[in-house]
Amino acid sequence: MRAEHILKWVIRTIAMRLQTQSLRHINYTIMNASNLSLATAVLLMLAGCANSPEHRDSNATSADPKSHFATFGTNKVHYVAQGKGKHTLVLIHCWSGNLGFWGEQVPALADKARLILIDLPGHGQSDKPHTAYTMDFLAGAVLAVMRDAHVNKATLIGHSMGTPVMCRVYKQGPDRVAALVAVDGTLRRPKMAPEQAEQFIATFNAPDYRENIKKFMGTMFMPGSEAVRDRVVSEMADTPQYVMVSAMEGMFRTNQPDWDLGHVTVPVLVINAPNQMWTDEYKQYVRSLSSETDYRAIDNVGHWLMLEKPAEFNTALIDILRKFDLIER
Repeated sequence: MRAEHILKWVIRTIAMRLQTQSLRHINYTIMNASNLSLATAVLLMLAGCANSPEHRDSNATSADPKSHFATFGTNKVHYVAQGKGKHTLVLIHCWSGNLGFWGEQVPALADKARLILIDLPGHGQSDKPHTAYTMDFLAGAVLAVMRDAHVNKATLIGHSMGTPVMCRVYKQGPDRVAALVAVDGTLRRPKMAPEQAEQFIATFNAPDYRENIKKFMGTMFMPGSEAVRDRVVSEMADTPQYVMVSAMEGMFRTNQPDWDLGHVTVPVLVINAPNQMWTDEYKQYVRSLSSETDYRAIDNVGHWLMLEKPAEFNTALIDILRKFDLIER
């Protein structure tokens, strides 16, 4: 996404917010009850030296958006750098998403930190090779972008599938991570039978996969968010089918490594939408991961909370980042 495109999607998302900000959401349903537990687990994922500086020259980065391509093996990974400061935030989008899904966060954060927004391989303007889109492959691309952008250490913010990606980044390069922020994404692989996972993946390997995207992803928005829903679903459907299927296989097939963190030495921060998956046991699990944790929830919002309620989400995100000195005050 080039600079002029960044401006376009910022304007578009602000316009959508103005159209829907007076609406109030009450309730929503993910799927029918007979398949609720599997759908909840899978859909939440669908949808990324203590005193050393976090990048080589924090003051050299302009507040204007700049589009770049990092080399990752034989491929090019697209990213946008914006903002400035001594802290760096790396934002990692969801399954079949793109860096534009963070458009509402850019104006709120650009004066508080350097921002690196990534199109994961297979998505957005990045190359789309026919390869295995494992979480480790995607994590390697994030590290390649950080090297290209001269980022030594950063806070990783992952939405949905961006959460397992950022967890694998931490596994590959823990010294490169200042903190982990999960946005409505689970910090451990959901438990499900292999045949259930294969059955779900198969729906996106079918000729009518675009209709299945519309059906499943469309249920993850609150009533009144139709403009945001239509934009997100449309852009997700632009992702090549082979990328979609391979990325889901990378998340849920049992022959792939999980992304459970164990105990980590950096802050682990969570901002979730309401969902029965976020049990008291899961919240306790989050708190067990680090000596520095914070768990927050935003009410009456769907899975794309940063687009559905951007003002409330940005307030929560800024507060949680400032609490742990991860952005400028």
